[in-house]
Amino acid sequence: MAESIKTAVNAYYAEYSSYPSNTSGKTDLVFLNLISTTNTNGGNYRGIAFLEVPPKFTNANGLVTPSGFYKGQSNFFLVIDTNGVGVLTNRVGSSNYVVASSVAVWVVDPKNANKPVGTFK
Repeated sequence: MAESIKTAVNAYYAEYSSYPSNTSGKTDLVFLNLISTTNTNGGNYRGIAFLEVPPKFTNANGLVTPSGFYKGQSNFFLVIDTNGVGVLTNRVGSSNYVVASSVAVWVVDPKNANKPVGTFK
């Protein structure tokens, strides 16, 4: 799912020449409504659904991990390089990850708090 989210964010950028705003750093309900519905609010003024989300990846909090990955469900983390540097440095647990990308989407491995699972390469 992390790759699909990253692809949707990049498609949004290709369409609007700007990234979707995401002040929470997570795939919360605001982000889900912006990227996956034909709602024209919040900058998606053409009403394009950039991401089709299966119900198992949603709940009242937004776009989440499938049930069972964690004890409950958790939002994905999302970082966007809005400065155009092309490199993201993200802290996961006590580890720093440098990613040569404009978008990174991940969850923390429930068995290892320092290991991201997602679009980190």
